[in-house]
Amino acid sequence: QVQLVESGGGLVQAGGSLRLSCALSGSDFSINVMAWFRQAPGKQRELVAAVTTDGQINYADSVKGRFLISRDIPNNTVNLQMNALKREDTAVYYCTAASRTTVAGHFITTHDYWGPGTQVTVSA
Repeated sequence: QVQLVESGGGLVQAGGSLRLSCALSGSDFSINVMAWFRQAPGKQRELVAAVTTDGQINYADSVKGRFLISRDIPNNTVNLQMNALKREDTAVYYCTAASRTTVAGHFITTHDYWGPGTQVTVSA
């Protein structure tokens, strides 16, 4: 139904910037959130940033003030602008699209889609 492809990863020095892009193809009308996750070797996968279809945004504490998630609705694209990169940002970054809802005050994901990931490496 939906395919996601990330681009823009690469090698950058600490303090530098990268812009990741995620292109969505196909359609699933239940999707109401798109997000970026990342996973570094030996660490758990973590949410980096998310944006809902109505414009609500949240960020992980570790990237607040440095990263910016944005949407390009006509082109079905979500971007992640990463500034002031640190060694700790090194990870594989994944784009996701999901259907989430609130049940008894808790968010649940009914189904989601994942891109193949793009490597971001920050050197000292």
